[in-house]
Amino acid sequence: MTGSVKVAASAVPVAAAPVTEPAAALLLAVREGRHDDVPELLKSLDAAERKAVLSELKALRAEVRGWDWNRWNERTRVQRALRIAGAGCHTGAAAAAAWIGGRDLSDGGPAWQPVLSVLADRDPVWLGGVAQRLAERPAVAEGEYPLVRELVVRSGCAVPTTDGYVLGWTRHVTDSKLLVRLRADPQTPVLVPRAIEMAETPDRLTWSVGPESPTHWPTAVKALADEGVLDRAALVDACVARLLRGGRPRDLRFALALLQLLEPTAQERQEQRAEWIGMAGDAPSSVAAYAQGILAGLAAEGALSVRDLAEMSGPVLFRTEKKLVRAQLTLLGKVLRQEPAQAAELLPVVAEAFGHEDTGLQERALKLVGRHLSAVDEQVRVELAGAAALLSPVHHQAARELFGDAPADGEDAPYEETLPPVPELRPVAAPAETIAELVEDLVALSKGRTHTAEEFERALGGLIRHAHRDRAALREAVRTAFAGAYWTHTHVDGRRLDTFVYDTHGIDVVLAALLGTVPESRIDAGRARDHGSATCAHTALGGAVDARLWEAAHVITTGRLPFLLAAPSWHTGALAPSVLVERLRVYRDSGVAPAPADLAQALLRVRKADASAREAAAGAAALGTLAGERLSEWLTREPPLAPRVRFLPRGRDMHSGRWWLDDRLENDTPARPVAWHDFPPAFRWLGSPLAETAGRCHHGSGDRQNWASVLPDDRETLAAWLLPTLARSVEWDGRGAAEDLTALAEADGPVGPALHLALALGLGCRHAEDRLTAVDALLVLAARGELDAERLGATLAGLVDEGTVKANRLAEAVRTAAATGAYATTWSVLAGALPELLAAGRPVHGLGELLAVAADCAERCGATGEIPGLGATAARRGSSQLLVQARRLGKALQKNAPGNRSDRDTTG
Repeated sequence: MTGSVKVAASAVPVAAAPVTEPAAALLLAVREGRHDDVPELLKSLDAAERKAVLSELKALRAEVRGWDWNRWNERTRVQRALRIAGAGCHTGAAAAAAWIGGRDLSDGGPAWQPVLSVLADRDPVWLGGVAQRLAERPAVAEGEYPLVRELVVRSGCAVPTTDGYVLGWTRHVTDSKLLVRLRADPQTPVLVPRAIEMAETPDRLTWSVGPESPTHWPTAVKALADEGVLDRAALVDACVARLLRGGRPRDLRFALALLQLLEPTAQERQEQRAEWIGMAGDAPSSVAAYAQGILAGLAAEGALSVRDLAEMSGPVLFRTEKKLVRAQLTLLGKVLRQEPAQAAELLPVVAEAFGHEDTGLQERALKLVGRHLSAVDEQVRVELAGAAALLSPVHHQAARELFGDAPADGEDAPYEETLPPVPELRPVAAPAETIAELVEDLVALSKGRTHTAEEFERALGGLIRHAHRDRAALREAVRTAFAGAYWTHTHVDGRRLDTFVYDTHGIDVVLAALLGTVPESRIDAGRARDHGSATCAHTALGGAVDARLWEAAHVITTGRLPFLLAAPSWHTGALAPSVLVERLRVYRDSGVAPAPADLAQALLRVRKADASAREAAAGAAALGTLAGERLSEWLTREPPLAPRVRFLPRGRDMHSGRWWLDDRLENDTPARPVAWHDFPPAFRWLGSPLAETAGRCHHGSGDRQNWASVLPDDRETLAAWLLPTLARSVEWDGRGAAEDLTALAEADGPVGPALHLALALGLGCRHAEDRLTAVDALLVLAARGELDAERLGATLAGLVDEGTVKANRLAEAVRTAAATGAYATTWSVLAGALPELLAAGRPVHGLGELLAVAADCAERCGATGEIPGLGATAARRGSSQLLVQARRLGKALQKNAPGNRSDRDTTG
């Protein structure tokens, strides 16, 4: 139609609902943060006015989220007012719960009583819906338990049993009047059983206080069960079920203590036989011991069948706790004495202890079998004789005398050392070929808590490559994938947040630079930063990584680099010399100058031990460029001076200034004679004396930034820098400190005192997973022929003798190494440690365990020689583990000595 005008519907202005004077007064009070006035102002608003106000409150909430930190106090007051007003304006239970439980609105403080007051006139069913939804939010249910509880009480709804609600309840009732509070609380019968069954037991229930303390939960719950407030039988069932499910000892402490106080009746003990059997085999030590005691009682009463006894004995005899195994063998002995006819069913179970790591328990089991062997037929006898192959060599002669002259399997075979295959260099994956593939890598790297050096390098290299090919397309893909990322946030006034003032936040700074959200001045400051003045090597190593990131943030804005020179060739971070020469040739032909930090990292990564290194040096020199000359000189220079590290003697007390291990680390390696002035500031510290970067610092194992890949060709130096972190992991509670040992064992460069000291500390770490990592590193070094066992043994002896490394932890670590088949390697390490430990001026606690491992290794690998001090120890009177194992080791060495041994050969 002519003359008609079409207007898009979206362009037609919609009249906003008029804001009445009472509504305006409420909104003003909220914006001014007068939260105390909000409940009264809400009373004068009808449903329509509240609906109109709600949209304004939502807009204000969004605005407040973007306020700067300098408006913190104002924001807190406004958010508190927003929470109260929004709670009173929402009509749906789900929406009200979402508003009340919003994390941003809860930051201003609980303010739960005003919230409750504006909900006072709501329907009980509606209140119950809000209560249940809030209870499902862990932080709200625990942190604002009084609000949720009051909503539950007013609504009359079912008591919530979420973890957050139970945690809030236990904190609320735990004080000097615990029993009184529990007795008076109508929710107690519901929440106590729920607290028992929780995967993570509430802290208050696990407090280490005695039964006489008024805050001792097991005693209080037991009293309520005696009074009939709680169902005693249901509590017993709940405790048994929780203990059977297993978990951390800390999370089983309450259920076990309560069950012990409740004292299950004879009928309850018998009805739960299957549960006790399961606990005895799989539960933590304290729970297993309790279950074992109950089963032993049932056996004494004749209420435990032989089949049940056999079923429980197998898993128990497989456990490492010697006390439990010893008690089980005693129980089996008692039953066999009472019922000799059951030998055919029980002796094969006893024989499972032949494979236990403790030779004393092996001997005990062998003697028990011997006492009842006459009661079994030939078939069982053959089965037992076959199981004797599991015995340690020290018991082989006794087994022959018991079962006949047939030797244990493989006894006369030559010994062969079993070591892991020498790790091969694994080529790294090529950078992503497409932008879509690269974005997937970037998202995974940016959002992941941890990443490997290979993942980091692949993502960084991919960014540089694709920025060179099509920077506009890359920018658009990153903008879409990271929409709303923290480094894209702005202030209310439109100014960019200076997100990277203190840290690069990993690859995020490069992404932000690509999108233009990092000021150029910040990038320039980051590139000029000198980490060489850092007080510890960790800051300096992280500074080298950050220098590359700041440089990448700079060059990605231009896309001038076709690729990174430092992109590694192998998983260790090492770079093939021929590859670097070819990359420099492409740079020369393209007229591209290397980026300083990228070239510095490439030189540090180039693998000088590679077969092509000499040829690559000539090729680099022929390029006719300054970078080529530097590479040629780097490949032909002398190796760096080996670090000189040692621990000073421990001071007299903690105040002497030389008590903690990392305080006593002395590193006096002088400066290395290399032209470090050609390197960027962040790398020049590498040429300074190591003593300048060996001091104590705050860094832990979780602070690493691909440190091992910074210097993959000089692991001895890197080990020296990382020693303080390992030292702290021995004395403190940090985890993961030994993770770099695997990379160091697989890296290049000489192996000297620093790496052996790092390995010794790893073997003595507090946590088993760190010790296992150290064992893996030890075996890799042995497989590569780079382990100095005598040096490692002497280092361990010093650490054990002064009490820094616990002998029982070390024994567990070397026992694990030996169990892989590396008996000769393990023996060579212990042979270097035992002389000093046996000659120590004071008894070394746990030395008997080390001697037991040494004796087992000597028996299996045919070790010979003399250990100074062993004879004198073995000659002492007594039957302690130390003396028994010293005699055992002495006999093994004597038996293996030339002229005393059989024709058995050893193959190392």
